[in-house]
Amino acid sequence: MLSTLSANAAEAAKSIVIYFSHTGENYSVGVIQEGNTAKVAKEIARVTGADLWEIKEAEPYPAKYKPCIERAKKELQAKERPAFQGTAPDLSKYETVFLGYPNWWGEAPMVVYTFLEKAKADGKAIYPFCTHEGSGLGSTARNLARAFPKVKVEQNGLAIYGHVAQKDEAAVKKAVAEWLKGLGLQK
Repeated sequence: MLSTLSANAAEAAKSIVIYFSHTGENYSVGVIQEGNTAKVAKEIARVTGADLWEIKEAEPYPAKYKPCIERAKKELQAKERPAFQGTAPDLSKYETVFLGYPNWWGEAPMVVYTFLEKAKADGKAIYPFCTHEGSGLGSTARNLARAFPKVKVEQNGLAIYGHVAQKDEAAVKKAVAEWLKGLGLQK
């Protein structure tokens, strides 16, 4: 599930963009074929030259918006750890992990937590980014840092409105470039 880089290039890479994104019906943008977070993730990978890996839930979330977020709310309340497809990439090859997700109910989807537990992210620097429709990054970065105390979670994450990610490529490029520059991570 890593990007299409050669084996040697993948081993030499120092950063990876890992993201979860939802397609189907999304708040404010209607039915979409490529998720809001996916668009931001791909821009970060393009700018940094990082590898790209998508977290795909084993049991897909409903395509309709309301049932999707209701399921996400139940998973959050129960602190569930839904399974994801495939095997997590070997993070020992990477110094930097960009982690993207939609902000649902003020939190990263629980499948993101499942991924971090399975991927053995201890000792990694994680730079969170999210898409949202009004809640920004919320407390997601703090929550991730609390849940994974052996991971350095950057608290200056990137938050982009989902409708902007979906409809304004220039704004996404600008926001990503400014964020990376501010972190000193622009290639």
